Amino acid sequence: MLGKPRFAYTMRTGRKITGGRYHQARKRKLVERVRPLVLVKLGKEKKTKIRMRGGHIKVRLLSAQTVNLINKNKKSIKATIKNVVQTPSNKFLARQNILIKGAIIETDHGRARITNRPGQEGNIQAVLID
Repeated sequence: MLGKPRFAYTMRTGRKITGGRYHQARKRKLVERVRPLVLVKLGKEKKTKIRMRGGHIKVRLLSAQTVNLINKNKKSIKATIKNVVQTPSNKFLARQNILIKGAIIETDHGRARITNRPGQEGNIQAVLID
């Protein structure tokens, strides 16, 4: 019978219509593997290093309590983070004090918005919004 099969159970995943298996052409290379998501928490600063393609090193931030703030005069200030006020992408991340791009944080200089991806870059950059 051509076209769609009659029953749903005949279309098993990873199988051809004849019942034969699809074989993988090759395995994933080390560079192509998916790494687990790193959520940066508020706390004592912790970093880890990962070897990238070509021998480059990526510094991943695991937890932090300081931020590089840019104020209205375009000057950089180092400040401490008190609390995560809100996270537009997911409200549950704010409750757990997780620092991601776009999160609104409370610092000792006022409220600020995180402008970089801390898990990818190894530091936290933010802009004052108050």
